[in-house]
Amino acid sequence: MAIKNGDFIKLEFTGKIKETGDIFDTTNEEVAKEANIHVENKDYGSIPIVVGGNHLLKAIDKAVIDMGEGESKKVDVSPENGFGERDPKQIQLIPMKEFKRQGMKPYVGMEITSEGHKGRILTINGGRIKVDFNHDLAGKNLEYDLVISEIIEDDEEKIKSMIQLHYAYPNMDLDKTEIKIDGDKVSIKLDEITRFDQKSYMDVTFARFRIAKDIWDNMDFEKVEFRDEFEKKDEEESSQDSANEENSKDVSKEESKD
Repeated sequence: MAIKNGDFIKLEFTGKIKETGDIFDTTNEEVAKEANIHVENKDYGSIPIVVGGNHLLKAIDKAVIDMGEGESKKVDVSPENGFGERDPKQIQLIPMKEFKRQGMKPYVGMEITSEGHKGRILTINGGRIKVDFNHDLAGKNLEYDLVISEIIEDDEEKIKSMIQLHYAYPNMDLDKTEIKIDGDKVSIKLDEITRFDQKSYMDVTFARFRIAKDIWDNMDFEKVEFRDEFEKKDEEESSQDSANEENSKDVSKEESKD
């Protein structure tokens, strides 16, 4: 079965900077460790995407077209089709007093966010801080090794794959997610552990919207609802839920430390 736009697939990849061979991203945990880019608590393994759904670079979306399950491919990505060329206008001088006003102690290499844009401090010279707001990979020629690990055909599995992509939550069990399909309507009840999510209401709502949009755009459903149910439980079950909530808070605190 050849892949086409709108297909749900699971993809493995490793991205390198072509000029140096340095690996900057991968779905393979062992490769990440060897490249010294391993991230604790990150779920490694193939990632679900919708082909043409703007989940990855357009060059990769284009590359997987007509590939088959289990097939691999090496793809070159120019700056134009990757993260763009470096723009000198994105390198800015910020007065030291701005950092002091916010109680920040700047240092070379420090990552900051200003007006929604991420940047990295290049130099500190007296009262002026030079910050580069270009993407770290801007101006780089990239090389991706791709493997199609699965083409997803079952509707429930497609929906679960979008939950996996957009709603990252520690210890969430997709097998405990209930999905009901009735005509053009999809009803989703997430694993109960997500009731203790510490993310803001806006972040949770946005994640649910992205799940719903990918379902609307690529499947034959018009309505997506998320069901939150709370049942009265006996004392022992309530105690277990309280313990789960405390564990969830501990995980969130550890992640914030990272």
